[in-house]
Amino acid sequence: MRKINSSQITENVKEMCIEANYYLSEDIEEGIKASFKKEKSPIGRQIIGQLEENMTIAKEKKIPICQDTGMVVIFVEIGQEVLIEGDLIDDAIQEGVRKGYTEGYLRKSIVKDPLIRENTKDNTPAIIHYNMVKGDQIKLTVAPKGFGSENTSKLAMLKPSDGIDEIKTFIINTVDELGANACPPLVIGVGIGGNFEKVAYMAKKSLLRPINESSKLPHIKELEDELLIKINALGVGPQGLGGTTTALGVNIETFPTHIAGLPVAVNICCHVNRHITREI
Repeated sequence: MRKINSSQITENVKEMCIEANYYLSEDIEEGIKASFKKEKSPIGRQIIGQLEENMTIAKEKKIPICQDTGMVVIFVEIGQEVLIEGDLIDDAIQEGVRKGYTEGYLRKSIVKDPLIRENTKDNTPAIIHYNMVKGDQIKLTVAPKGFGSENTSKLAMLKPSDGIDEIKTFIINTVDELGANACPPLVIGVGIGGNFEKVAYMAKKSLLRPINESSKLPHIKELEDELLIKINALGVGPQGLGGTTTALGVNIETFPTHIAGLPVAVNICCHVNRHITREI
C-alpha cells in the first residue's frame, strides 16, 4: 500500500488551477493554428490570428487566457493501492482550488447559493468526479469551464425510434442556435447513452480527449467526422462572425442504455478548452 499525504494533492491542484488558466493543451494550440490556414473568411482569419496572439501573450506573461476562469471540474482516478493520509481527499482538493484561485489572482466566479448569489470569494467549491482504478497512483485532471459556453449546452431524452438522424439534428441544431454565444471556434463534447446524469457526465468528460484523437469505435469516429464537417458548414465561424471554422473538433463518448431510452447531451466548450492532467 502506497501512502500519499493530502498536502501533495492540495499543492498539485493549486498549481494545476493556475497552469490550466495560463496555457492551452498542445492539441488545442495546434488546432487553432491549423484552422488559420483552412479558414476561408478574411474576418475569420483575422479573428483566429487574434486568438493565437492572445494565446501567446497569456503564455509569455503568465496571465489568464480568458477573463472567465471558470467553475473548476476535477476528475480523480484513485489507485486501489493508495492510502491517503492527512485531510479527506475532498477537503484537500477544495483547498487546492482555493489556494490556486487566490494566490494565482484568478477571477472568483462561484456563488454559495444559486438563488441568494453571494460570492464564495475563492472559487470553491469545485465539482469533483471520482473513479477507482488499479495501481498505486492518483491521477488528477483539472478542467476549469467558463459559463459562456456552459450555458449553451443541452440534453435531450430521445426515443430509440428517433435514431441516428435525430441525434445528428439535435447536435447540429444546438450548435447552430447557440454556437455564436460560446466564443467559437468550439470543441463539441457529446454523450450518447446511459441515463440522465451519465450522458451529461460523458459529454463533459469527452472534452478532455485531444481533438486530434478520434473515437476508437469505427461507427462513432464516422459520426464525429460527419458532424464536424456539417457543423463547420453552418457558417457560424470564429466568434460567430461567419466563416468555415465553427468547431475545432467533435468528441463523442457512448455508454450502454435502457431499451426504452436514447439520451443525448451536448456540452459545448469555447476555443479555450482548458484541462491539465498530473499523476501523483
